[in-house]
Amino acid sequence: MTEQSKIRCGVVGTGYLGQHHARIYAALESCELVGIVEADDARAEEICGKYNCQRFDTAAALAAACDAVSVVVPTDKHCEVAVPLLEGGCHLLIEKPLCTSLDEAEQILAAAKSQGCIVQVGHIEHYNPVMGYLENAVTQPQFITADRLAPFNPRGTEVGVVLDLMIHDIGVILALVRSPVKQVDAVGVNVLSNSEDIANARITFENGCVANINTSRVSQKKVREIRVFQPQNYLSINFQEQSGHFLRKEGAELVREEIPIEKDEPLKLELESFVQVVRSAGKPKVGAELGKSALELAIQVTELIHAK
Repeated sequence: MTEQSKIRCGVVGTGYLGQHHARIYAALESCELVGIVEADDARAEEICGKYNCQRFDTAAALAAACDAVSVVVPTDKHCEVAVPLLEGGCHLLIEKPLCTSLDEAEQILAAAKSQGCIVQVGHIEHYNPVMGYLENAVTQPQFITADRLAPFNPRGTEVGVVLDLMIHDIGVILALVRSPVKQVDAVGVNVLSNSEDIANARITFENGCVANINTSRVSQKKVREIRVFQPQNYLSINFQEQSGHFLRKEGAELVREEIPIEKDEPLKLELESFVQVVRSAGKPKVGAELGKSALELAIQVTELIHAK
């Protein structure tokens, strides 16, 4: 691909989140929104009219017209949608989690490898402007706490809260700690759905770091916060507000510094990065392997919860 040519993009599933993928692709100068696959006739007409794109009947037909596609369908449909797209030679951004099982993850990875296609997984917090600061500032994490709370929404309840929400923090923590997992403990309860709606996981890593993750989708308020404690300092970050502060010990004093963060829309940054990776045949920040590692740990947490 030349620097001048536009990446032909598509979206499968234009519901609550997929509509924003379509909006951003349509706005980016580096790509062209070619079309969508959408089961709902009224929704398809609305999106195609708004962004001047075409509706395709199948993922395979969309693949034939596109270079890159976002898969934004319910998690339990990811594998059946992704594999035909990969077989059609499309690079994919698959919304998190990658899929619902390690067997499905292997199918996706095998199809991508066979066709030489890129798979990026939509762990959006990795593209949040605060993550760039965290990646540089976290050098020797000893203890991490993460809280992710959300009001109840039936959307996403095809999986439990661990695969729905906690997996965001699992992915972030794996990227920050960079050490094998030694032990996992977890508890969770069902409240308003048929799977766990509140969960807590305590993850101990080989390097001694401990992470404690609290997640709920039956909260009255939205919270997206992480705190990282390391020798002589700690960081407190708000993913939602894209703000935070850094505290370090100077003599007997604690000195607080507000973190300078240039705010931006994480999904836009994520899709810009995906399109650039496709153009340059590079490696995504969150590739299928990291997506699979986060999924594997999330499944382990889920199984511990269900075993109790």
